[in-house]
Amino acid sequence: MFTKILIANRGEIAVRVIRTCQKLGIQTVAIYSEADADAPHVKMADESYCIGKPRVHESYLQIEKIIEIAKETGAEAIHPGYGLLSENGAFARKCVEAGITFIGPTAEVIEKMGSKVASRITMIEAGVPVVPGTEEALADVSEAIQVAENIGYPVMLKASAGGGGIGMQVVYNSEELTKAYEGNQKRAQMFFGNGDMYIEKYIGNPRHIEIQLLADQDGNCVYLWERECSIQRRHQKVVEEAPSPFLDEETRTKMGETAVKAAKAIGYHNAGTIEFLVDEEKNFYFLEMNTRLQVEHPVTEEITGTDLVEEQLRVAAGERLRFDQSEIKREGHAIEVRIYAEDPKSFFPSPGTITKLELPEGEGVRHELAVHGSSTVTPFYDPMIAKLIVSAPSREETIERLIEALEDYKIEGIKTNIPMLQQVITHQAFQAGDTTTQFVEKYL
Repeated sequence: MFTKILIANRGEIAVRVIRTCQKLGIQTVAIYSEADADAPHVKMADESYCIGKPRVHESYLQIEKIIEIAKETGAEAIHPGYGLLSENGAFARKCVEAGITFIGPTAEVIEKMGSKVASRITMIEAGVPVVPGTEEALADVSEAIQVAENIGYPVMLKASAGGGGIGMQVVYNSEELTKAYEGNQKRAQMFFGNGDMYIEKYIGNPRHIEIQLLADQDGNCVYLWERECSIQRRHQKVVEEAPSPFLDEETRTKMGETAVKAAKAIGYHNAGTIEFLVDEEKNFYFLEMNTRLQVEHPVTEEITGTDLVEEQLRVAAGERLRFDQSEIKREGHAIEVRIYAEDPKSFFPSPGTITKLELPEGEGVRHELAVHGSSTVTPFYDPMIAKLIVSAPSREETIERLIEALEDYKIEGIKTNIPMLQQVITHQAFQAGDTTTQFVEKYL
């Protein structure tokens, strides 16, 4: 096992990784921008180093600086968290070249699965069901129109290198497609440095269900059941739960086995997630693979009793998985809500200084925090400031506990999306398990 690791991230995920390292007796090195000097992860780590100015390209995306700090501090490995550099193949490659273990899969796997076009082709070859669509980047808008007419409208126009809903749009006819193509291509080029576009058949009113995987470097791979992540706004998840209230045991097992097959086909190791779209008849289609830890990983930890960060560290250190598929049990239910510093009506970010922070307590209540009671939330980063995870023996009890916890959650000085979260979880459709990706548009 490692004796010291550097965490190439910030916020609640940096805190989360540090907590497991402390449990295992591993020393931690934190990096921070000038805007994050007072952040919780900076104070929790054994060593902390300022990496640059507030904006991410001047700090948290500075690959050479991060590796230099890792070498100077004697860190044997780097945990990338999620977001930022976590799915950057060049970063993973440079870590290895510097003699530092990258806690994640290989650079080649990251790059292959980071391209939506390349990942589709890979999954088709592995026998994994995919949504009908293009297998190569579109040449131009004329080809896009031809493909769309062959597949049949509506279609989903997507940026190959996209994420977070950027470069993604549903179109219902050729006129809309013509208008959408150039704008989305430009946005993709600006955000990801890659303007490649492709098209998929649009599946109306689907569910977004993902399978959590763990794989070691000896070819062993297991799935830790599923997470339902369908409650989204602007293609960003806001409520996640495990297990899914929609799946039956046969479909659940089939999805897990399919995800393992996909991971083995690409020689995957470490933690990863296969995301699927699931239609109303429980047909499931590969959406994408996230080659990192997910924001919503705590709900899986709560129902399986597994510390996913610990397993990441063990696999990266060369250890074999400590359990096989038959030993992975699930018990109870867990729901996570993401708490954002944003206006609950407009969804615009709400930076400012927190003047009061009171957290709910009680059985089955877990917090992942990026802030404290006097933190200043800046406009430089993703506005997610915390996650609230609640678990109980049943879904009904979990919802009841979550309603109580959100009522007791007090944040002053900034606006948050807590009122919107309360609308979701108290809605009759959510309580009945009617949690498709259209939930926010349809009900709120």
